[in-house]
Amino acid sequence: MPQYRSALTAIAHYVPDTVYDNQWFAERMDTNDEWITSRTGIKERRIMTDGATSDMILPAAREALENCGKTAADIDIIIVTTVTPDMMFPPTAAIVQRELGAKNAWGYDLSAACSGFLFGLNSARAFVESGVAKTVMVCGADKMSSILNYDDRTTSILFGDGAGVAIVERSEDENVGIIDAITHIDGSGEPYLHMKAGGSRKPASHETVDNKEHYVFQDGQAVFKKAVIGMAEVSAEVMERNNLTGDDVAWLVPHQANKRIIDATARRMGVTDDKVIVNIDRFGNTTSGTIPICLSELQKNGQLKYGDNVILAAFGAGFTWGAIYLKWAIK
Repeated sequence: MPQYRSALTAIAHYVPDTVYDNQWFAERMDTNDEWITSRTGIKERRIMTDGATSDMILPAAREALENCGKTAADIDIIIVTTVTPDMMFPPTAAIVQRELGAKNAWGYDLSAACSGFLFGLNSARAFVESGVAKTVMVCGADKMSSILNYDDRTTSILFGDGAGVAIVERSEDENVGIIDAITHIDGSGEPYLHMKAGGSRKPASHETVDNKEHYVFQDGQAVFKKAVIGMAEVSAEVMERNNLTGDDVAWLVPHQANKRIIDATARRMGVTDDKVIVNIDRFGNTTSGTIPICLSELQKNGQLKYGDNVILAAFGAGFTWGAIYLKWAIK
């Protein structure tokens, strides 16, 4: 058993104001609202036209700190989960630390694509429960518009920009908090979802820019088939090993990649549609931002109650996937 259980003590999010709706895409490429909606469930996505990933994290981070009565000086560790860092180095966590004035914090960036926030949350759990840290800030954020080819309808219609920030601390009530986590990674998924250039394997050059190799590449069918199985099975697994049924779950908070994947996960878990948070229609896939944005919306709308059983589930490039079971600890 851990020294004590960890829990989310605050959650907040930020999404940009600019909206790219399906009509925006229809006017620029061979697509339409029906084609996009039927395949993805997406109607709109928010796009940051100016600024970087850290500029979305900072307002959410400040709000999260205010919500739990903490200051930046109280933060021990900052984890930023993203595939769109402000720059290759220094880590975006360092930029967030500087701008917040979190003088006592150290931190790092974590790259696990759409599973990033779950991996970051599980890392924060380990730091808190081992006694290494008291207060950990987990920031899930991506400016996906910075790595999208808006001439490619197969990828550009899917993604939006956004950030969510959670504060993880010791729970004073051992009956609530993060109960269990299952996380996986499988490198055989690399060919199906990646960015071809920009890393050490293929540094940026005139050729890579001309060939548009600095954008998201995705084999949609291959990813969809793996994601449907992976996210559904890991969600069912975390329920089974904690003796939960669909009736016990207050909320399924899934990664917002595709409405059909979300529906398949809910069916496998035996969770009814009214217990599934879906905002992909308004925000698209914000990658690391999807789950904390969903949690923040639920909390702000008063839909999360103290002690609620909540399942978080995600699947991303790598492949990476996982599920976390927590009992809601914010009153």
